[in-house]
Amino acid sequence: MTSFAPDSIVLNRKLPLWYQVSQSLRASILGRSPEDPLRLPTEEQLAGHYGVSVLTMRQALKELEDEGLITRHRRRGTFIEPSAQRGTPVRLLGSVDAIVAQQSGMATEMLGHGTAPVPAELAEYFPDLTEAATYHRLRSDEKTGEPTNHARNYVRPELAARIDLRDLARWPMTKVLRDVVGTHISRITDTVEARLADPETARLLQVPLLSPILHYTGVAYDDGGQVLDVAVIHYRGDRFSFTVTLDA
Repeated sequence: MTSFAPDSIVLNRKLPLWYQVSQSLRASILGRSPEDPLRLPTEEQLAGHYGVSVLTMRQALKELEDEGLITRHRRRGTFIEPSAQRGTPVRLLGSVDAIVAQQSGMATEMLGHGTAPVPAELAEYFPDLTEAATYHRLRSDEKTGEPTNHARNYVRPELAARIDLRDLARWPMTKVLRDVVGTHISRITDTVEARLADPETARLLQVPLLSPILHYTGVAYDDGGQVLDVAVIHYRGDRFSFTVTLDA
């Protein structure tokens, strides 16, 4: 019987090895494809794969068993629970409408708003500004109440003056800028990368510190190439996957 092949990981010796292994295997399980086998390799094989002792591997597997992601059967082996929740795709599609649809359908809580210096990593998008309007929101699943992502938007001040906070509680920033403020968005560029949850993200998304997350940056441009808004969103890595769709 073919066994499930988990992703590899570079271990940080400053953190508990069992924790790093369990989080890596957890992300692999939740991000698996439907056709992937449910049977896991043996403890010895997994320990060799991750470069840890069998005792450490056993501790990592117990963590996942307690969470209900795997079941362990004497003499038969260890299996992924078929009902283990897979990630919701974060799709990189070609239209503004598609991005609006992707960001909709979640309960939204406004965590804060105001004016702040443009972060150094975003300065290239606002070369004429030292400060931008900021909006910080937490999004949760409407059915379960589970937090799924938290977003910070950096918007040009002249646009922020026309934004109603009540609209941001209902709609994503892209829709508010386009349909309420009346700004024409010609294109949005998206970047997604894997990161580890910092203390703020771990607290807001209710995930362990340094667990995998998806870090998304979306930059909205007008017809003249000026940046209108930069969205920085942290998605739970165990609830989302990343899909790119390219038109032929």
